[in-house]
Amino acid sequence: MAAPGWPLLLPLLPPLLLLFPLLLLPPPAASAPGRAPPAARALEPGLEERFFQQVRDHFSFQTDGNETFPQRYLVSAKFWKKGFGPIFFYTGNEGDIWTFARNSDFIFELAEEQQALVIFAEHRYYGKSLPFGLESTQPKQTGLLTVEQALADYAVLIAELKQQLGAADCPVIAFGGSYGGMLSAYMRMKYPNLVAGALAASAPLLSVAGLGDPAQFFRDVTADFQKASPGCVTAVRKAFQQIKDLCLSGAYDEISSKMATCNKISNKEDVYQLFGFARNAFTMMAMMDYPYKTDFMGHLPANPVKVGCEQILAHTDPIQGLAALVGVFYNSSGSAQCYDIYRLYQACADPTGCGTGSDAEAWDYQVCTEINLTFNSNNVTDMFPEMPFTEAMREQYCWGKWRVRPRAQWLQTNFWGGDLRSTSNIIFSNGDLDPWAGGGINSSLSPSLIALTIQGGAHHLDLRGSNPADPPCVTAMRKLEADIIDDWVKSVRVERAREQRPGGPAGRWL
Repeated sequence: MAAPGWPLLLPLLPPLLLLFPLLLLPPPAASAPGRAPPAARALEPGLEERFFQQVRDHFSFQTDGNETFPQRYLVSAKFWKKGFGPIFFYTGNEGDIWTFARNSDFIFELAEEQQALVIFAEHRYYGKSLPFGLESTQPKQTGLLTVEQALADYAVLIAELKQQLGAADCPVIAFGGSYGGMLSAYMRMKYPNLVAGALAASAPLLSVAGLGDPAQFFRDVTADFQKASPGCVTAVRKAFQQIKDLCLSGAYDEISSKMATCNKISNKEDVYQLFGFARNAFTMMAMMDYPYKTDFMGHLPANPVKVGCEQILAHTDPIQGLAALVGVFYNSSGSAQCYDIYRLYQACADPTGCGTGSDAEAWDYQVCTEINLTFNSNNVTDMFPEMPFTEAMREQYCWGKWRVRPRAQWLQTNFWGGDLRSTSNIIFSNGDLDPWAGGGINSSLSPSLIALTIQGGAHHLDLRGSNPADPPCVTAMRKLEADIIDDWVKSVRVERAREQRPGGPAGRWL
């Protein structure tokens, strides 16, 4: 139920440009002196972009079930010992596959060590992998956008490429981060005949299945900022409260001026949009709180949470300080004169943010169907304004936008919820700075279902390449992950050698 007087749905206003300069401090250095990150790899080692004619509907045998679409994938054989080395297969998530390939250098470092073939597969309905072309995110064309169809895409692609490349005996290890991490775990669970093991980094398997605490996410975002600076959370609370007080007194011009909005704030709906816009900046900064400058999901400095706290605490006016803090994410160049809060942030069925553009539309549909993300902020356990998002609100939004009703229990039924003990060979890694960690697997479930916690780690930091600024824990965890994966690969080879001996078993288990 929405807080009294604070509506959930947000109408657009005609633009009224207000040229108020954003009150940002000078941009911080990219990283600590003497700890500059190494140069980025040029398009990653030997990656080649290819397309595979993928089946549109894996679960229909009608005529239209035989139709195909071009699924994009990237492949690098630079380090591969052909026919022997393992296959490292990244299960693409909600975006352009190049974005993930350019931010997952650990996979290439490991491929060099273990002589692996590397494949990054793009998720259907994202990037260039569009089953219905530019019409793919039209409501009548979204029915084939499911987790199950995406996993089947990956299974078919793996089987086909193994045959094409002479890799029938090469063990496959799935990798993924965030939603991609969920998919890597699901691949091991659903297709153990194809995938020998999986590294599921920052995979919120529990929360997306509806098993988490709705207050957890924004509580943990708040905790990140509290750790960075003890006075930071107090200043943020004060800023939001002052905006609410100004709203209740009708002082919308003052809100517009201090928050430097391009569109004049003129009603409670605009203030609610402003709150969502601001909260989204905190979310992204907490997720991407890496110890060096990144350009992954926005252009962010090293330690953006710390930088954001420095911004708000440097201002005597809390609201102007809040404007400076969110500018660490929204105005990294320092050149913006104002914030277009309706363009920069679009409310959707994911309270942590969908982004903008066609990929955002596809993700909005997914969180309206199978994936549960009914997080809310309550201004009690977190520092944000009360912004509820209940299952009933989600259902109302999704029916209005997509004419679909979410199936809140489906992931628990289809992907086992929290009872994963009957699978094997999955690493669940989470960083203690990552607000998604609280919705993931944080305790080992068996000797081969291994939970790793990365102290000082943000969102799937372990998938990123080695960097001099890395916390010691992630370096150690990458080494441990490499050793575990090497053991999985060797175990498959031993088992296959046993099968090939005279009198060997007719079948095998990975």
